[in-house]
Amino acid sequence: MTETYGSEFIQKFESFAPKYLAEAGDPVGLAVGTLKKPIKKMMVTLDVRPEVVQEAIEQHVDFIFAHHPPIFRPLKNLATDDAQTKMYADLLKNDITVYAAHTNLDVATNGMNTWLADELNLTETEILHVTKRLAYKKIAVFVPKENEEEVRKALTAAGAGQIGPNYKDCTYTFEGVGRFTPINQANPTIGEIDEPEHVAEVRIEVVFPEHLTQTIEKALFEAHPYEEPPYDLYTIENFVDEYGLGRIGNLAEPISVQEFAQKVKETFGVSGLRYVTPDKDKLIQRVAVCGGDAGSYYPDALNKKADVFITGDVYYHTAHDMLADGLSVIDPGHHIESICKPKLVELFTEWKSDLEWDFDIIQSELNTDPYKFI
Repeated sequence: MTETYGSEFIQKFESFAPKYLAEAGDPVGLAVGTLKKPIKKMMVTLDVRPEVVQEAIEQHVDFIFAHHPPIFRPLKNLATDDAQTKMYADLLKNDITVYAAHTNLDVATNGMNTWLADELNLTETEILHVTKRLAYKKIAVFVPKENEEEVRKALTAAGAGQIGPNYKDCTYTFEGVGRFTPINQANPTIGEIDEPEHVAEVRIEVVFPEHLTQTIEKALFEAHPYEEPPYDLYTIENFVDEYGLGRIGNLAEPISVQEFAQKVKETFGVSGLRYVTPDKDKLIQRVAVCGGDAGSYYPDALNKKADVFITGDVYYHTAHDMLADGLSVIDPGHHIESICKPKLVELFTEWKSDLEWDFDIIQSELNTDPYKFI
């Protein structure tokens, strides 16, 4: 087991749900404290509330991983007479780091909305509302055969070679002969000035997200033995990664709206829910789901032929619009996103085992849903 700094953990997490996937203006990332210290005990929570911070203090937690950022708007003061601002003072006083992953976790390939869809046993799922389309490039590198693995590992460690969520370190290699003549003030690794040279080389091809271009080039230049590494860059026209909010898929069998609403209530363990439908006995099978407040995306559900849309915080007039458009809607509340607590603990525990991290991981046991039902 090895001591694990916050920065090391976050580097791993952001390969799963990068910050660049977050919506504009969403304050994801480090919110309080520092990543430049080892993690001893981490707590996963949906919300950072005063009672959650007290729970963390009592549990001797030094790192809170939250879904909802604790600071959405700039603070006017840190007066401790107010429970909310006192919370920030308590975090600082107890040296507790807080990191939040919000919409980047929502859109991650195997993140929040995938978990919600899986809980509902949806099949043939796809993205409900695309928010990001990431272009790819390919780099072709020519390197002496004896340096092949060193360069390959440097490129993949920098983020190249990931294809979809289930394959990494994907490269293609073939052998050839490189020819060159060093001239002028060259300082060749192989060969002499003004003497033609040939070297047994391999060509390594690997794809990577376009935004990593500078990172990949830097890794190449650091690992390649040549003074001037020979390489080509290509734009990939037929390979684009899509990310987005919500998921839409199909149930195994048709079910009535009312029966499905009851199933949703039981699945997410809520005390009550609201639903809107032109016909409670109508059979439905195609289901859209989006965690949080996603009523504004109901046109996407309509366009993708959803029979029912599950989301939280549906507004009164929006519900009228949905009803007028013939869409059934189930609102189990924003708090169904608390599914992230066990799911993230499971994921982080898996990483901990694989990477031999040495810190404890727990989930908050508090229910932060502000609503009660009678």
